[in-house]
Amino acid sequence: MNDIWDLEQYKDNIALIDEYGNSLTYKELNAEADALAKAVGRRCLTFSLCRNEIGSILGYVSFINNDIVPILLNANLEENLLQNLLLTYEPAYLWVPEDLKGQFAGMSMEFEAHGYCLLKTGYEKDYPLYDELALLLTTSGSTGSPKFVRQSYTNVLANTKSIVEYLELDETERPITTLPMNYTYGLSIINSHLLVGATLLVTDKTLMQKEFWTFFKEKEATSFGGVPYTYEMLDRLRFYRMKLPSLRTMTQAGGKVHPDLHEKFARYAEEQGKHFVVMYGQCEATARMGYLPAEKAVEKKGSMGIAIPGGTFHLIDAKGAEVTEPHITGELVYNGKNVTLGYAECGEDLIKGDERGGVLETGDMAQFDEDGYYYIVGRKKRFLKIYGNRVNLDEVDRLIKGKFNIEVASAGVDDHMYIFVTVPDYTEQIREFITSKTKLNPAAFKVLVIDEIPKNDSGKTVYKELSRYYSA
Repeated sequence: MNDIWDLEQYKDNIALIDEYGNSLTYKELNAEADALAKAVGRRCLTFSLCRNEIGSILGYVSFINNDIVPILLNANLEENLLQNLLLTYEPAYLWVPEDLKGQFAGMSMEFEAHGYCLLKTGYEKDYPLYDELALLLTTSGSTGSPKFVRQSYTNVLANTKSIVEYLELDETERPITTLPMNYTYGLSIINSHLLVGATLLVTDKTLMQKEFWTFFKEKEATSFGGVPYTYEMLDRLRFYRMKLPSLRTMTQAGGKVHPDLHEKFARYAEEQGKHFVVMYGQCEATARMGYLPAEKAVEKKGSMGIAIPGGTFHLIDAKGAEVTEPHITGELVYNGKNVTLGYAECGEDLIKGDERGGVLETGDMAQFDEDGYYYIVGRKKRFLKIYGNRVNLDEVDRLIKGKFNIEVASAGVDDHMYIFVTVPDYTEQIREFITSKTKLNPAAFKVLVIDEIPKNDSGKTVYKELSRYYSA
């Protein structure tokens, strides 16, 4: 048994509360998790269709604490994509919201609780599972890709303990769900708070909805997490004017927030006696790899910080040598027990062991300063050659956001950059601005107005979906 959480330790604490008044103590969560595991009866593969609901979290806790291996998927995944994944992995069971069970005619219901039901699929194939395999998460949001990250029990527990340490979490915390639980960042919030006996405030509402803030205030939430897009929306909502006396901590990950916005939230936190903690991570490292201590949030704006407890960073230059001087760009490499086993793309891959050995080449280009704080400057693959000149697309996005304060995504192919915006007001000004910044021929740049920038579950831009506009 690979118990991640000792639920009996906090048996009288409230583990989960939702916006409808439903709740579970840690003792009740433990009992119901055991009952669900008994219905499954063995170590096997399950699909869990996730929402931010008590039933969804109950299933996850049951599976992880009882050696059952879940693949966590967004419950809104398109039906045909889900069917393709079912045929690829042939799980023994599904854990799904009751309102979706009609999609799975012919499967028998074995157990139900809190609006979720356990369906026996009837697939005859039972793929062997690596002993340390704990769960599988997608890196691509809701696209239905068969490629998953294989996370081990050691990975999950090591990363969870590290997060608890650097955020100084304890049982008085009351985090509110703001991110999908099938997304590594959202899941890490659940993992870390259950470890310390805290109370999770569970809602599927978004920060843009009045009901979210009503629930937040009524239940006195102490923290929330967000991706850059979350903080851009909060900025527009005049978040700084809200009266939220219970709020202690705001965390940010899932990509680099613009330095000016970073500073705005850091100063707000400093003035209000709250913490703003920027973090860095990838699903391939379970969740977190780096964090910027709250007391450094203003001083080191734009930085993603230092390695988490138990991990280390270093940079490798284009020739494979380690970067030893500050302000020199190299690929960020991370070492730690939370580096995951590798990928799976089909059922046969579930028996594979550790293919990374605790080392992850992140694909992010970074620098460190004289104090050892790291700054992400772009993605290794987010570059175009424009008439022989290498142009960093992330830097282009940052410049435009900083100048015009609008949502933007740049993409394209060599010699042809497409800059996508959602408002038509600045198209010619943006083109002139980028031309002046790069000193390159304006013929290489085209600004296109689209209805919305495509994003995945974690709020990150899905650049490949922009390719259909390239001939426009």
